[in-house]
Formats: sequence, structure tokens, C-alpha cells
Amino acid sequence: MVPVSEVFDVIYGTNLELNRLIQTDDGINFVSRSSRNNGVSAKVKKLPDIEPIEGGVLTVAGGGSVLETFLQPEPFYSGRDLFYLKPKIDLTESEKLFYCVCIRHNKYRYSYGRQANRTLKDIMIPSLDEFPEWVYNVNVIDNMLRVLKRIKV
Repeated sequence: MVPVSEVFDVIYGTNLELNRLIQTDDGINFVSRSSRNNGVSAKVKKLPDIEPIEGGVLTVAGGGSVLETFLQPEPFYSGRDLFYLKPKIDLTESEKLFYCVCIRHNKYRYSYGRQANRTLKDIMIPSLDEFPEWVYNVNVIDNMLRVLKRIKV
């Protein structure tokens, strides 16, 4: 087991407020601390002065629905108390989804209003050489990715 910070760069998101953005059906995903819809709360108009966060990273709620962790396949903006995890080495989508489950598995440590803003980087997860064989089962991963791509706001 290793801390999250050994596998990922832990980065605080863009910290935007949805009520100050323009919602549009064909916009950029806005990811919040929600436990629903892959964390996507809305689609918003692209901002001229703020680039979206790159797709292919994990998002983790530091507050709200603490440790809700999702793979974001597309670029996105983020709300308050939301971190994104950028792998330090190339990981497959299967490996990223496995890490989503591993991080989310620690939710029980954050009951009674406790947040993960300061401790996320220290949560213990399996090291890169400890992936179970089922992580590489193509049928399981293909089904999970199909569900992710169907998510609509």
C-alpha cells in the first residue's frame, strides 16, 4: 500500500460557482462534489479566461459527498472542494477505475462531517504492482466505460 500522492499528483480544481456560469446543453462538463451522474452537475459555456481541466483524470470530493471518486473522460470545470488526481505515470482506464473504487472505499473514515481536504494525499491505496487480475478483464471495463459515456446531465 502507498499514499495517493505516490501514484497521483493531487491538485485542487478550478473552484468555480455554478450559479455564476452560463449553462448550455453543448458545453463543458461542470463537476461538483455530487455522488450522482459521475459528479457532473451541469454543462456550462466555455470560459474565455479559464481553460478546462484535461480529461482522463480522477475527480475526488474533498467535502460534501466526501471521497466520491470518478474518472472524467472529457475536459471539465470544477466546483468547490473538488480535487483532481493526475497519474504520475500512464495508467489505463481500467487501472484508473480500479483506483476510483480504492479511494471511495475509504469513505467510512469521513463520517460526521469530516472532510478529506487535508488528508486525501495520504490515503493508502494499492501500489502499481498490486493490481488484481480482474482489473484487466475487457468485458467488465468495456461495460463500465459504456455506462460512463451514456451519462447525460
